[in-house]
Amino acid sequence: MHPIFASADELSVPILFVTAAAFDKATESIDDRERMFLHAAGYEPKPGRYLAMPAADGKLAGVLFGLENADEPVKDLFRPGQLSTLLPPGTYRFANAPHDARLAALAFALGTYRFTRYRKAEVRNVRLVVPEGVDGEDLSRILEGVTLARDLINTPSNDMGPAELEDAARALAKQHGATVEVTSGDALAKQFPLVAAVGAGSARSARLIDIAWGKDGDPKITLVGKGVCFDTGGLDIKNDAGMLNMKKDMAGGATALALAHMIMARKLKVRLRVIIPAVENSISGTSFRPRDIYTSRKGISVEIGNTDAEGRLVLADALALADEDKPVLVVDFATLTGAARVALGPEVPPFFTDDDALADEVARCAVSENDPLWRMPLWRPYEPMLDSKIADTNNVSSGGQGGAITAALFLRKFVAAKSWLHLDIFAWTPAAKPGRPEGAELQSARALYALLAARYSA
Repeated sequence: MHPIFASADELSVPILFVTAAAFDKATESIDDRERMFLHAAGYEPKPGRYLAMPAADGKLAGVLFGLENADEPVKDLFRPGQLSTLLPPGTYRFANAPHDARLAALAFALGTYRFTRYRKAEVRNVRLVVPEGVDGEDLSRILEGVTLARDLINTPSNDMGPAELEDAARALAKQHGATVEVTSGDALAKQFPLVAAVGAGSARSARLIDIAWGKDGDPKITLVGKGVCFDTGGLDIKNDAGMLNMKKDMAGGATALALAHMIMARKLKVRLRVIIPAVENSISGTSFRPRDIYTSRKGISVEIGNTDAEGRLVLADALALADEDKPVLVVDFATLTGAARVALGPEVPPFFTDDDALADEVARCAVSENDPLWRMPLWRPYEPMLDSKIADTNNVSSGGQGGAITAALFLRKFVAAKSWLHLDIFAWTPAAKPGRPEGAELQSARALYALLAARYSA
């Protein structure tokens, strides 16, 4: 179990969750001295309001923390994650039930995350007793996956290029007894022409990482993650603001690895495959150019309408490879379009699928895991927007509208599986929220893990 989680027999300080509607009932358990202190402090049970109550000997007797009323339609189930940034060092327990004890405990743990590779950060030595009825081992698997993704995405590109992403994949594979195959150099250009084209301008060699785990007879699940370790935009160069945060353009690959960790640590009964095209989209005399044409692994010729639409190119070859194995489910993760952010903002990634039953499962798991997702349409009447006069397709659409949809439609050309799920993630928290520090964030993987665990648990 993760070190942040404590056992029930350890000495711990109670955390009492209170709401405005049930404040009097919730505080019936505290003694008269504590009640007097509560009133003297002028405490109001508003969401996120915190109060530490002293014991007679000066130690910490307990903590009050405000939540939304139970009947409020919108509640932040991760709000208890705020506690891990407020509490003094020590071990704590939930004295009563928050709105969702499992998500509250997970948020508490996630709120302690700090990226410390380059500078020392304050270590908040707080621990939490796993609430009764909550699976601490499973929470630990999820926490480890989130931490892995956050660390990879937060790492700047000078230390997180294609080779370093491969190292991370190999380390994870070794941890779980998985196998790894890596294709690079001349073999990459021959087998994955679009991946090679995107990486051609960089001195850091592109590669395709292919991880396999599980028994051959189990259902085949394939995860594909965009691994663009930095994106200048290529010859269609981004402006300074657009390029500033492009270290996170490999977040799709990090997400796939994080979800793979959860799956393998849980030992789900699946034959898992993880495919990550790892490249850097740089500018040089060997960069691919607008109006170039490449024949993809699937045999579809692609005209380059914009070199800054490189993610869909590397995913196209990776999805073609995934589809050849005829898995029962293909999932791809990618920081793909600004249009998705315009449509839904940074917190709600869109997902695309033709499988209505799968979409319903994803939507339910997104709610139950507090891992927001929203379905958008694979609107086929937009497909002519991707037409090319001299190739089978263009990599960008004509006109500037519906960009997230047309990007998904481009990818759809390269995968035939009915159960295909495309997630256009942001992978970043612009301003800190409970359980979600500012910076890299794992989006969509917790929802997908819940879906796969429900289907394939031993």
